[in-house]
Amino acid sequence: KVPKIYIINQEAPNAFATGRNANNSAIAVTAGLLAQMNRDELQGVVAHEISHILNRDILFMTFSGIMLGSIVLLSDVYLRGMWISGGSLGRYNNRSSKNSSGNILAIVTLLLGIFGPMAAQFLYYAISRKREYLADATSARLTRYPEGLASALEKLSENRFTLHGASKATAGLYIVNPLKKKGMKLSNLSSTHPPILERIKILRSMNS
Repeated sequence: KVPKIYIINQEAPNAFATGRNANNSAIAVTAGLLAQMNRDELQGVVAHEISHILNRDILFMTFSGIMLGSIVLLSDVYLRGMWISGGSLGRYNNRSSKNSSGNILAIVTLLLGIFGPMAAQFLYYAISRKREYLADATSARLTRYPEGLASALEKLSENRFTLHGASKATAGLYIVNPLKKKGMKLSNLSSTHPPILERIKILRSMNS
């Protein structure tokens, strides 16, 4: 089924896909994207977004986000419980100070409660970057012309317009990070998108 198509009336070139499956999906592109891209580049971008739909990335990342939120919530409940029962836990440890293995286990559990959500968040970002690479590869397979998407990504990396309405909650949906400011790194451990230069390099290596 052909996805519904929407045009966002903004100068910043960008695009995103949404929908839980191919029968209930939509692709949105900005007016700036339509103005700046040629036919091959536009095909590459749209194929990238269609790839997200075909690969069920929106549903996959939704479940990943729910799991991340659950880990953060459980960790918060655990740490609050530790804080509230801190006095009784300390008295218990004094009575059983000889049980060093139990103390070590308590410390490890506490560290997991503190650092577990951070590790889960970094894992979520890593998964998101992998799905972007997969969408690029699927786009090249659909169009049989990886240079189209590679050239489009070059233009997108040079964008100087601000995409109004984009937020941290929705930034991961776009083909490139709409919140990246001039001078910022293209990607890091806390980014939902892989480096644009790396994506372009991989796409152009498919032609050789």
